[in-house]
Amino acid sequence: MKRECWEIRIERTNELLARRAQVARSVIARMVGLLGRSRLDEGDGLVLMACRSIHTWWMRFAIDAVFVDRAWAVVAMWNTLPPWRMTPFVRGTQAVIELPAGTVGRTRLAIGDRVVLEPVGR
Repeated sequence: MKRECWEIRIERTNELLARRAQVARSVIARMVGLLGRSRLDEGDGLVLMACRSIHTWWMRFAIDAVFVDRAWAVVAMWNTLPPWRMTPFVRGTQAVIELPAGTVGRTRLAIGDRVVLEPVGR
């Protein structure tokens, strides 16, 4: 079975946040998340649906975390969240986008920006 991949862009600037983001919809997929990976490559990402808080326990690398609401507007961000940390619950969040560490700092992503997901290869 082929995994679906999505491009994620900042609507205001059209900057690319991820070229190959996968979406974790099920409870199991969200629980597993990025565990077991040794890194998250540049251009990759993971969208955790129905998620208001994340942790990096047992992870081997830092990540950026972008919390979005139902309109896909950014409500909170963590830049370079190291292993063995946990974010607080973020009220109003619909999903969390996990990206390689440094992505938030490299782009002009800001609180209130809307992100757009588009399927890759369709």
